[in-house]
Amino acid sequence: MSNRFWTALLIGAAATAAGAQQAPTLDRTTLPIQEPSYPAITEFDARNAKAPARFEVKAPQGAPNVLIVLIDDMGFGMSSAFGGPIRMPTLERLAAGGLKYNRFHTTSLCSPTRTALLSGRNHHMNNMGAITEAATAFPGNTGQRPASVAPLAEMLRLNGYSTAFFGKNHEARRTSGRRSSTTA
Repeated sequence: MSNRFWTALLIGAAATAAGAQQAPTLDRTTLPIQEPSYPAITEFDARNAKAPARFEVKAPQGAPNVLIVLIDDMGFGMSSAFGGPIRMPTLERLAAGGLKYNRFHTTSLCSPTRTALLSGRNHHMNNMGAITEAATAFPGNTGQRPASVAPLAEMLRLNGYSTAFFGKNHEARRTSGRRSSTTA
């Protein structure tokens, strides 16, 4: 775990088109959202044939913007917003307005906490039972997030959000059959 006070992990997501209309029958319970079936085109003359409207998934009307911040090596009670000694005026203003980040449970290690935050799943479900460098071949501790566990940013993207990731996630992933670390 680093000694840096500020290492921020940001996943910013903003709806791609504010106020865009979406078909009411769009099923968002399974991702990726399936493209609708189109009727067969029976027109033989290409000049008279009409193409269906382009299928495009957009964030639902009124969908919130999402911003996730993870600060390394900082306990819950360290910020002035929660009574701690470290003055954080912006966080104080957000907290005064009712925005308090107080419902995320961490493990005692950085890598498992990051992967849990990135996916919304328990760190063992993400195969991150310890920090990445201590990974083994045992289930729950391989250090490689399984394809069956999608990161939050991917879930948002498949629901029509534009997403971005800045910072470090400390996961390992397979690239061309080799194991590589994505530590920043």
